[in-house]
Formats: sequence, structure tokens, C-alpha cells
Amino acid sequence: MQQSRKNEVSVLRYGHRPGRDDRMTTHVGLTARALGADQVIFPDNATQSVETVTDIVTRFGGPFDVKRTDALNRVIREWSGTVVHLTMYGERVQDVTERIRDTCLHKESLLIIIGGEKVPSDVYEWADWNVAVTNQPHSEVAGLAVFLDRLFRGQELDEEWTDAEHVVIPQASGKRVVDTELTETESDEVNTESQSEKRFWLLS
Repeated sequence: MQQSRKNEVSVLRYGHRPGRDDRMTTHVGLTARALGADQVIFPDNATQSVETVTDIVTRFGGPFDVKRTDALNRVIREWSGTVVHLTMYGERVQDVTERIRDTCLHKESLLIIIGGEKVPSDVYEWADWNVAVTNQPHSEVAGLAVFLDRLFRGQELDEEWTDAEHVVIPQASGKRVVDTELTETESDEVNTESQSEKRFWLLS
């Protein structure tokens, strides 16, 4: 994600239980990519999520980095910029996002921590900001989405992706996906065939 800023925004998924958390951890990575972050850092055991998000970057474009580490605590402690921990126990997002943006986003790299299983108290101490998207229980993916959108003031929604194999064309109805390796006419023919097959299936 390249916006009018010089510093990276990274999302770190803290904790992962293989099998149980695969879908949620993957969605943390996909949301980070789609809504403006530059990279996601997964726990070392989140191999399926790494593969899925990397595949999405290949097919739908970047730039976006996917990393994993077996030293989550060290990444946080040694982070050279600002650390934000999203938690229902933190300060209200509507009260602190402007300050985070003004004092951090354009001056130093930003690390956003998204908890999985129970987050140890040390993380609350290491973070420069503990931020809550409502002080109510809900999905950590929803919290990440709201925080990123507020952080970037919605500008991330106009992002243009590079080196994509497939490009989704906005439509009022139906689906249109352009394969960048095909001509526009060939892509339209593929989409027409796919929609015809779907209609046939619905009428069967």
C-alpha cells in the first residue's frame, strides 16, 4: 500500500491456534492488505494463513509483504516506531486516532497488534497505545478494519494494486473479473461463460 506517507504500517497477529484460528488469522492478513497496511507478521505456526494471503497478493496485486516469526515478543519490544495494541480495554478509538495519525503515522513506522488467544499483560505495557474499537466484545478483524479506515481517513479505499493477475471491475450487478494476461475481449468472454454457467445451475 503506497499512500502519501513515508513510513510503513505493519499488522502483527499475536497468537495462533492451528485448526481453530486458521480462518480468523487469514482474515487478519486479508483485511490488513485490503485496508492499507504494508505488511502482516504472522506467528510461525500460521503456515496456512501465510500461504493463503501470499496467494491473494499474487492473484490480486500488491505491494504487500507477508512474514512470519517465532519471536513475536521480540518484534514488539524492538520495534523502532510506534506500537498500537487493539484491545477492548483500551482508550476509545474516536478519542485517540487523530493523535496517533498526527504524531506517529507521518514520522515513524507503525505496528498494530491484533490479539488471538489471551494476550499477556506485558503486551499492554510494551504498547505505546492501547486502543479500543468500542469497549465491547466483538471480532478482532472488525476492530482492525475500523481502526485502519479511521487511520487513513478512508483514502485506502482508492488504492490501486500493481502486478495483479486478476482485476475486479465494479458492477451494479453481476460479476466481472479481468484476467490481466488475457485481452479485455477474452476476459469478457470468460466472465460471460461463468455467468451463463451460474444461471444454468440456478435453473437446474
